[in-house]
Amino acid sequence: MTVETNVDGFDQAQSEASIGFRNGSFIAVPIPFSNPTIGSGLTLGAGYLYQMDEESKPSLFGIAVLGSSNGTRAYGGAANFAFDSNRWQIETLYAKATINYDLFTTTGQLPVTQDGDLARIEFSYGITPEISAGLSVRYLDTSVSLDGLGLPPIPPPFDQFLNMRIITPALVAAWDRRDDTIYPTRGSNLQAEISHSYTLKGVTGDYSKAFVNYTHYLNPTAKGVIAARASICGASQDTPFFDQCSLGGTDAFRGFPVTQFLDFRSASLQIEYRHQFTKRIGAVAFGGVGQTGDSFSDLSDGGTHSAVGLGARYRVSKKFPVDFSVDWARNDLDEDQLYIYVGQRF
Repeated sequence: MTVETNVDGFDQAQSEASIGFRNGSFIAVPIPFSNPTIGSGLTLGAGYLYQMDEESKPSLFGIAVLGSSNGTRAYGGAANFAFDSNRWQIETLYAKATINYDLFTTTGQLPVTQDGDLARIEFSYGITPEISAGLSVRYLDTSVSLDGLGLPPIPPPFDQFLNMRIITPALVAAWDRRDDTIYPTRGSNLQAEISHSYTLKGVTGDYSKAFVNYTHYLNPTAKGVIAARASICGASQDTPFFDQCSLGGTDAFRGFPVTQFLDFRSASLQIEYRHQFTKRIGAVAFGGVGQTGDSFSDLSDGGTHSAVGLGARYRVSKKFPVDFSVDWARNDLDEDQLYIYVGQRF
């Protein structure tokens, strides 16, 4: 398939690359995707990769364009830098998007369009080879409107957040003990972020949010890996719906659109078994449970939501353990969801 052809070219470029900006490699890869929030589509990406020193991971300049079956369109660019043996890392992103999705309200599902400009920069410092901490800043200018004529107006509390401009500084930290960042088989990864958003335009006040993801990996057999993730999220009462905690938002939960279960608190547990049948072919089985609510003490009031599923993996790279992934999930509402992406879910 097309993805394999391009990634093989990426392998060759990587093997020929040496240290320094002038010795980097150019790549261009089409990436198909599918998810229940914006449908199916294609991302076209191009980038230039190089290493600043031997012990640092590759740095990147990249651009991408995205289009999906429900009319979602986006484009953007990124520049990431890693140097001094990964002691210092800088990640930057800019994106402009028009996203179409269903908003789940008390009056039913409403199709909406959200336009936005997003810019983000993150600096992190490696305190040890496993522990890093840093600061990020996000700028978001966004508006939400109904996607169609003859629809009822967007109801409260969603109507408070239709036109907003926000700047969000955050503290980020990670404790990464994985044996590999692309396809981990052993170790663990703890990621945490705490942020405070300042509303520059809009009718609501400032708000705060924090989340923690802990993922653990076991290698019970030569070809099998067990991955488990525990996630919690909390947001203050003035948080806009598109920044609230949700199943599938900060935790990568499969089975529901990320806009279906939104609230000020969330918690979830997921487990996945990954098996590699050959060098190229693999499969996964996964399941998860999660809850959302106004507070952690009220999480059970909205019920426990669950999903299970199966997935297929095709290793598109001969040099790196990068998989093309297709997952089918069925949730406790007897709804089926399809996910297509590159890499592992967590």
